[in-house]
Amino acid sequence: MDYQQYCAQTGAEITRMSQVTTGVTPETPVPGCPEWTLARLIKHTGIVHRWCAAIVATRATGPIAQSSLDVALPADPNEYPAWLAAGAAPLVTVLLDAGPDMPIWTWAGERDTSWWARRMLHETIVHRADAELSVGVTPEVDAAAAADGIGEFLTIARLGTRPSKRLAELPSGQTIHLHATDDGLGEGGEWLISMADGDFTWTHGHAKGTVAVRGPAAVLLLLIYGRVRPDDERLTVFGDQALLAAWQDIVTL
Repeated sequence: MDYQQYCAQTGAEITRMSQVTTGVTPETPVPGCPEWTLARLIKHTGIVHRWCAAIVATRATGPIAQSSLDVALPADPNEYPAWLAAGAAPLVTVLLDAGPDMPIWTWAGERDTSWWARRMLHETIVHRADAELSVGVTPEVDAAAAADGIGEFLTIARLGTRPSKRLAELPSGQTIHLHATDDGLGEGGEWLISMADGDFTWTHGHAKGTVAVRGPAAVLLLLIYGRVRPDDERLTVFGDQALLAAWQDIVTL
């Protein structure tokens, strides 16, 4: 995927999330985010969008506190979906205006606007899926976007605050092989995750893992984010399912 695609699809995903949550009780529980309500999910996602827009617009060279932003959150949670949608155009516009190679602060190793465009797309896809699961809708994700999201997750997950505290619990010497069954992905639809010395690395390509999982890229994306379980009927698992469960418990964003 390229920068223009990240930006365009982010805007579309924000609209989808707004649409699926409009008219839904704000107190609806969110299965993928325990103890969260739909109102909290929308609030979190909309603030992240506005936070990213502020970072890019100001060409920030260091972190900006989310609490310092005036996000104009409505007093009535029933208005949150419209507020979420209103953040789409400003975010996409500021990213497009900056272009893909603008030096910018991020919380990961990469330091340019491309990182943010990619992050905003996958942040929104996963939380749109959270919203859909909350209301009983089966999430659908474009295979190419889902495959890109898996690679992005594997690149940044070890840097996240929560996973970094528990990486030492990963079982050294164990591997997970993910194989997307969608057409047209090639080696970009296979990932080998290798665990060693309290950390993990990953590569594309076919290999034999301690546990292997086959299924649509969209479902594999939700699997590594912990939104579906290894026994999901759309997945075929070979090997140690307990390893998948441990991965989901330790490596979460």
